[in-house]
Parts: sequence; structure tokens; C-alpha cells
Amino acid sequence: MNKDFDETPAFNTISVADDGWAINILDQTFLPHDQVTKRLTKASEGEEAISSMRVRGAPLIGVTAAYTIALAMHEDTGDQNLELTANMLIKSRPTAVNLAWAVDQMVKLLQPLEYGMRCVAAYQYAGKMAEADIATNRAIGANGLTLLEKIKKTKKKGEPINVLTHCNAGALATVGWGTATAPLYLAHRLGLNLHVWVDETRPRNQGASLTAWELQQNHVPHTVISDNAGGYLMQNGKVDICITGSDRTSSEGDVANKIGTYLKALAAHDNNIPFFVALPSSTIDWCIADGVKDIPIEKRDPEEVVWISGKTAGGKTERIRIVPQGTLAENYAFDVTPARLISGLITERGIARPSYGGLTALFPECKI
Repeated sequence: MNKDFDETPAFNTISVADDGWAINILDQTFLPHDQVTKRLTKASEGEEAISSMRVRGAPLIGVTAAYTIALAMHEDTGDQNLELTANMLIKSRPTAVNLAWAVDQMVKLLQPLEYGMRCVAAYQYAGKMAEADIATNRAIGANGLTLLEKIKKTKKKGEPINVLTHCNAGALATVGWGTATAPLYLAHRLGLNLHVWVDETRPRNQGASLTAWELQQNHVPHTVISDNAGGYLMQNGKVDICITGSDRTSSEGDVANKIGTYLKALAAHDNNIPFFVALPSSTIDWCIADGVKDIPIEKRDPEEVVWISGKTAGGKTERIRIVPQGTLAENYAFDVTPARLISGLITERGIARPSYGGLTALFPECKI
């Protein structure tokens, strides 16, 4: 394979505006039909972007939180504003641990500094977080690529490597490469014959709306399937490997990811199909051992289940109700896949066994 290829990340999801202080985000609520850049000028706008899922995906949420604190320091560098902004952000999305991690890093940096130094320091550190995220996900891609290269050796000439993914753990969920998609982008750019099964991922359809869109933009062969089709494909030999992302990973290797991930892991386990999770180490919550019992699960507005948006044949984007008026709905945003169902955790330092021993072998500095 040709090892010389374009190293440019797939998308620019967040950046400092030309004025040097406002923040530009790719507003994902408009995708896949429109590509809209939204300008954030206040900390409250950054919090709204996170809570309303204009930005989403654990790594990108963390970086957006860091830039939101920078916006807060542009408004007011006082202790009270720093504390209020940090508390506001922590409450905006409870499951993704990167959010709390990024806020904690920023607060620890800024609290000891004089007020006049805080604004510049905040922007600089948020920028370093963004750069580190790109590098981390590129490393995840390289480690995950080894799995795809092994599968390639088992395929007949002309047969594609069939990967199933759930939700969007792609470039849109990070600053650049993505987590679960990073190995896919590298494999595609290196010329591997690759095909991706994309779960639609109800109720917000991040797979159909976001993963399919970004794979299309990068010319990666893919097919959208209903969430309930994955097990059938596995039973019939149409899936070689599953790779998903993680919003929070326990120290024992349990993984919280978009609702429905657990069901895919069960089907993969029943059909002897490897099930891997790609994640940066910032997603590991070393304070939680039993993820099934102790990872907080976000419960979102039932309206996301009851209503759906799309583009009509006439080209108009509309939102429509899909259940009877008055019908109740529940909207759990995540579920937890136990470590016993996971083949391995693809991190920036290598592929770990889903256990405390496996993780601390790669991250010994985190041993408790």
C-alpha cells in the first residue's frame, strides 16, 4: 500500500474566528442538508451549542467547553464568572466525561493566574487541546488500522472489508479525524477495499445524518441501514468487524455510547464478530469501575423521539410528528456495553484489553 497520503483531517469542526476571539463551529443541527458555520461570542452561546447538540461527540464537546471558558474570560476574567461558567458547562451534558475533564483542566490552569493573564491563557490552552485532539485521533486511527489490515489478509481478491459502526464517532465528533472513523479514513486513503455499514441511530439519526454525510464527503463506500438490521447482517456474514466510539469508559473497560450500542455488541458476541471501541484516554473515567451501575445516563427531551426532520421532495426541510398525538415517549441518550462484550479498546497508545489491567498497562500513570 502507498504510505504517502493526505494527512489533512476530514473537517474543521471548530476554530477561532479571524478576529482572534470569537469561535466558529460547524453547526451539526443543519446537517446533512445544509453546511452552516455558527459564530459563538458568549459563554452562554457555547453552553447552548453543547446542550442543543450543535456540537456533539465527547472529544468535540470537551474542546468546545474549553473554548467556551475562553469566551467567558473574554467577557469577564473574575473568579465568580469562571466558577459560574464551569458549573453551567458541567450541567449541559452529563454523560460525556470529556466535558468535565476539559472544564477541570481549564479551571486548574486559570485559577492561580492574575485576572489580566487569564484571557490569553485560556485561548492558548483551548487551542492546544484542539491540536492534541487531532494528534490523539490520528494515533487512534493508526492503531485501529492494524485490525483492518489483518482482516484484509483473510479476504478474497476484490472482497471489501465490511465495518459496522453506530452513531457518529467520526470527524464531526472531534476536532479532526474522529475516533471510530479514524482507522476507516486511513484505510481508505491507503487504498484498502473498505465498505461501512452505517446504523441510522434513532432517535437523532446521527448515523444517517452525520456519519453518512462525512463518509460521502470523503468518498468512503458506505450504506445506511436501519438500527434493527445489524444483527441480520452479522448472522449472514456481511460484517467483519464492529467499531464504535465512547462517551465515557469505566476503569474496568465498560463503555457508555449512543443508545443501541449494547444491542450491537450482543449481536456481535453471538456471531463471533470482533467488537472494538475507539476512544481517547480523556474518555476514561478512572473514578468509575462499574460502568453499568455508575455511569450517569442522559435522558433527553421526548420530542426527539416523537418528531423527525428531513428534506421533502420539493427541497424544503421540515419537521414532522411520527407518533400519535398524546403518545408518551422516553429518550435515553446512551447505554452501557459491559467489558465482557468488547474485544478491545483502541486508544492513542495502542489497543487495550477492556479491563483495569489492560488500560493501566497502556496508562500506568493512572493507576489508583
